[in-house]
Amino acid sequence: MRALIASLALLGLASCATPAPRPVAPEVALPSLALSPSDFGGSVSLSQQLSFAHEMDPGGPRSLEALVEIDASAVRLAGFALSQRVITLQWDGARLEEERDARVPAQFQSRTVIRDLQLVYWPAATVRAALPEGWTLEDSPGQRVLRQGDKEWLLVRYAGQPPWVGRAELVNLAEHYRLTIESRLSEE
Repeated sequence: MRALIASLALLGLASCATPAPRPVAPEVALPSLALSPSDFGGSVSLSQQLSFAHEMDPGGPRSLEALVEIDASAVRLAGFALSQRVITLQWDGARLEEERDARVPAQFQSRTVIRDLQLVYWPAATVRAALPEGWTLEDSPGQRVLRQGDKEWLLVRYAGQPPWVGRAELVNLAEHYRLTIESRLSEE
């Protein structure tokens, strides 16, 4: 669970009074991606409702709201719990800047949030080019699968008008969590 009480486990923040789940060692280290925002190939501004569930968290799914902006220069994410900003991330492709509320659990790893965003939203060809030997990304209508050899380690399913409007569900089998993202385009 080191790799993130989740990929936007900003979600554990909505219930800061609940004890943190016991750490579970990942079964395998997923590749860390450090893709440039310009590799995204466009720009988007999203409002998201996130729901995070870790299999070792008896408190059940956590939820939070996020605003995400991606353009050629940066990925910006702000997470809100109980209408208060609890985390702000900015990734320029080389440097990750972070501001976090003291209530954000130590298990929350910003780099994992960026990695998960890239696995869900970056073009499949860009993600494939960044994967180490032995890893593959299958991309088909409605889903993506990250494999090492024959073993599936991460699955993304899209519903609605993928990838921006509607639901994306990321199931991370290596790090034992599920992240559901309900997105809509932000009004500018």
